[in-house]
Amino acid sequence: MNLSSVNGTLSPWIPSAFFRIAVTNNMIVTILCLSINYINGTLVYTFRKHQIFNTNPRYILFIHLVINDIIQLVLSTSLYILSYAFRTIYVPICLILLVVSILTTLNTPLNLAAMAVECYIAICIPLRHGQICTIRKTYILIGLIWAMSFASILPDVVILLASEPLQFFYSRVVCDRDPVFSSAYSRKKRDISHIIFLVLVWLTLLYSYFRILFAAKEATRGMKKARKTILLHGFQLLLCMLTYIRPMFLAGLFHFFPTQHRAIYFASYVIINILPRFISPIVYGLRDQTFRQHVIRYLLCKVSISF
Repeated sequence: MNLSSVNGTLSPWIPSAFFRIAVTNNMIVTILCLSINYINGTLVYTFRKHQIFNTNPRYILFIHLVINDIIQLVLSTSLYILSYAFRTIYVPICLILLVVSILTTLNTPLNLAAMAVECYIAICIPLRHGQICTIRKTYILIGLIWAMSFASILPDVVILLASEPLQFFYSRVVCDRDPVFSSAYSRKKRDISHIIFLVLVWLTLLYSYFRILFAAKEATRGMKKARKTILLHGFQLLLCMLTYIRPMFLAGLFHFFPTQHRAIYFASYVIINILPRFISPIVYGLRDQTFRQHVIRYLLCKVSISF
């Protein structure tokens, strides 16, 4: 997440017009975050409430993505609001928020790739699905997802601890990745790791999609649904990719709308950080018949209370 430019627009004397815009933007962001997390929280509750979901690798991977989205949304929204409320925050607090936010952002494409592979195995080699996609292997895979993301950000943390003086960790900074992890090595490493992550994930999605596409000449309903699911994953990944090309994305918008910097920053935050997290509940929460019949009941608070 990149908030340095938003922070850069602040000044000690905030005009009333900017104050109204800031309040409006923060309210919109907060309402979107709470709304999506209410739906996501209902999905997690539904998952824990019914055994049928706890024993299915597909739903376990999905609920991990949902929980990851909840954490990412809370942290990114907090950083967004803090960028308006305070220009800078203390380094230790910033590091905790920033590292976890980066981890959950990196987890998303990896989780999407894992879900695409599970979908491919279920459709194309169903007889081996029970052997390959076990509950134990699913949780091991989730652990590997976190390990890969942590391995990507760990060198940045190590370089920061080794290169900055002790006084830096008692200071206040603009809480964004570039100002905090300012080493040239960290930036090059970040770009390379992002490219590797995205290439691997895209190859996995494309391979899974085309194998399902050509699995049979006449597609069954299950295959058609699997294809649409992977296409939704691809669209979600496409939105997530905007995080990695954000500087170029913003530069293009500034070229066409040179006087709308604040509106562009707000719109880019919603598109890049919030919209991809809105797609996750749709993929299984609304499209999956088994999940849908339970989750709608809880969304509408139609929960029977027994005494």
